[in-house]
Amino acid sequence: FKMSNISCVKIVMVLFSVSLTLVLGLWLPDALNLVAGLCGFTVTQSIVLVYFLFVLICVAMPGLPRGSVKVEGKAVFITGCDSGFGFALAMHLHALGFTVFAGCLLKEKEGTGMRELESIKSNRMKVVQLNVCSEEEVAEAVKCVRKHLQDTETGLWALVNNAGVSIFGEVEFTSLETYKQVADVNLWGTIRVTKAFLPLIRRAKGRVVNIASMFGRMSNSSRSPYCVSKYGVEAFSDCLRYEMHRWGVKVSIIEPGNFIAATGILTHDIVMETADKLWKEAPQIVQEDYGRAYFDRHVSVLKSYCNSGLRDVAVVIKDITDAVTSCYPYTRYNPMDAYWWIRLQIMTHLPAAIADRLYIY
Repeated sequence: FKMSNISCVKIVMVLFSVSLTLVLGLWLPDALNLVAGLCGFTVTQSIVLVYFLFVLICVAMPGLPRGSVKVEGKAVFITGCDSGFGFALAMHLHALGFTVFAGCLLKEKEGTGMRELESIKSNRMKVVQLNVCSEEEVAEAVKCVRKHLQDTETGLWALVNNAGVSIFGEVEFTSLETYKQVADVNLWGTIRVTKAFLPLIRRAKGRVVNIASMFGRMSNSSRSPYCVSKYGVEAFSDCLRYEMHRWGVKVSIIEPGNFIAATGILTHDIVMETADKLWKEAPQIVQEDYGRAYFDRHVSVLKSYCNSGLRDVAVVIKDITDAVTSCYPYTRYNPMDAYWWIRLQIMTHLPAAIADRLYIY
């Protein structure tokens, strides 16, 4: 009986696929010609019009209102609040009325972000020492949250996994240790913190918001350690979303574009320090085959990226806030400029041979 059901499903799928192919291949061109003739447009003009309407409806128009949850009495835990997205988000959610647990890596005397957050002197702003790579510090962070929650039975409303590091370097110049270090923060740190806080999130039927990247959906040369870790975050988030559905927990992924200028995640000093390390650690055969001239040209290109990208993190903070507060948050958010948004669509939807030709080769 089960086999016959499976066979029927396969037959239906094959018939649907064949029908769709015939419709798109035989009738769609005729339909476009008919519509173009009725409207007085050429087929080319009709395609341009359809694309314009797609951009207008799907990109330019603001999203439909989806309702907001009540902020009062709700708490959020955010990792990586020393600077960048995490710091800005902690300040913003606190201003909205959330109780914010801000996880910071640097100790008080070293971290300006931690000192500034603590200077708020609010009982709704709790700064927590947190290295996401440390099982002990994650466990202590959970204890701290439980201690300060108004009611542990109602749980923690949201967890935002923001802590992350970025690195560059071609595969043959990058050590396995570097791959492990980046993954330990970006991927295993996200998993480690999520597993620790998930019981509290489940009780609240709350939110898990994971900061991935556009490079978690499409790859780029010289960024393989970062891409590997962010692809992992995407996969982990998808699996978690499937599993948490029955508990009423919503899982969202934020995929920021280029915010180097806004976050300072890549500076000239960082580029030079990293480049020196890459060259020294590269095997002799790699140094000989690539040559120092090629390596230096590559480093010069990377230095030119240091002031690139959007300079305001507001669009990212807006999307994270929506994922935390909306009654119906999106699965994925793409805060990025038009160039990277279009590139993301092309790289993830067109055949690789075409996409590679457009952007890589």
